[in-house]
Amino acid sequence: MGNLKYSNTVFLNLVIASIIPFLIWGPFFPDLITSISSLFFLYYVFKNKNFYFFFKKPIIIFFIFCIYCISISIFIAEDIFLSFESSLFFFRIGVFSCFIWYLIEKDKSILIFFYYALILCFLALVIDGYFQYYTGANLFGFKLHGIRVSSFFGDELIMGSYLSRLFPLLFALFLIKQKQRFEIYFIGLLFILIDVLIYMSGERTSFYFLNLSTIFIIILIKDYQKFRLVTFIIAIVCIVILSINSSSLTDRMIFTPAKDMGIIKNSTINSSTQSTQSTQSAQKTEESELNETAFIIFTKGHDSFIRTAFNIFKEKPILGHGPKMFRLLCKNKKYAVGISPCSTHPHNFYIQLLAETGLVGFLFLFSSLIYVLYVALAQLKSIVFNKKRPLTDYQVCLLSAIMITVWPLSPNGNFFNNWLMIVYSLPVGFYLQSIYSSSD
Repeated sequence: MGNLKYSNTVFLNLVIASIIPFLIWGPFFPDLITSISSLFFLYYVFKNKNFYFFFKKPIIIFFIFCIYCISISIFIAEDIFLSFESSLFFFRIGVFSCFIWYLIEKDKSILIFFYYALILCFLALVIDGYFQYYTGANLFGFKLHGIRVSSFFGDELIMGSYLSRLFPLLFALFLIKQKQRFEIYFIGLLFILIDVLIYMSGERTSFYFLNLSTIFIIILIKDYQKFRLVTFIIAIVCIVILSINSSSLTDRMIFTPAKDMGIIKNSTINSSTQSTQSTQSAQKTEESELNETAFIIFTKGHDSFIRTAFNIFKEKPILGHGPKMFRLLCKNKKYAVGISPCSTHPHNFYIQLLAETGLVGFLFLFSSLIYVLYVALAQLKSIVFNKKRPLTDYQVCLLSAIMITVWPLSPNGNFFNNWLMIVYSLPVGFYLQSIYSSSD
């Protein structure tokens, strides 16, 4: 594979691992680290003509997708420059994953840097998040957003997303680290507090992802299976107690989406959350724009975004309209559906790619989902019939992080969002290193 010549591995590992705390600060520094390190790695690859990392099937497919997105930005998008904002440098995400892969191969100590970066950041969010929940403001004076905890993220209500998406990576690194008994107890307590804090964030998708990845991990790992099961059960008990004492949080996390999807009647919602008669009347007028008999996808707002995006997709189903074009086209009345048809993105990765990149781009993400499901089912089959586990517990946790990225049955942010893509690229780099280093 060749060696990248750098003299101070500690410094480089520290810089790359610093992306974990910088993700709390905002997108600028993580994106800066990702962009510079990607350029640095590209320089190394081309200078040494060492394309080993780029000649693996997942990376080849990713780069084909990037080239495709750039092409439709040029030839199809109504606003080329706006579309370029998403597509032109999207390739750096894949390069950064390869760079993470390379650094782990070069110096395994980077795993410890990431582990402690995650521990410190999660612990800081736990302390500050609980302080904010029970006092109304965090240590820096950021107030609760109604009932929602955001901690150091301030006005950006993405603390739950940060915790739920990076939690499998933390668990993976915990599994391969040599541990003292006190550290196991500490991590167990931290896991419980993190689970409850994600619920307290009021981010329904994040809590859903936490449950999804946790069940996935518990079923497919061997060591620490009971450990995670016990911590998860304790967390659920704490959440139930918390819900009993906070009807507003319960309404947001459970009753409101259940009501929107028609699972429960309006009368089952706590009376304190009911609107006035005038508001209800206005709401009925808005809802009349939707088919009253139609199934509501997630919530009424999400349903409106998704149905609008699907109308956009139907006009150019093969190639799509170009990255970042939903925000322009949703303003057109011929596509708009429902109470709030327009946003920067349709809040679901799959429907966004259908609208913006067509079936061709959609297949990129769908193939990733098929891979995850195939590997997971192969693991489960081997456990049941052969009493063996092709994947290590470490790999299962990393695969669970990828699974919640490509999972179709949930709302999502913008697929091309820099912050989200950096969060997604981290476990991919760890996972690629684990499967290819063991197979080569």
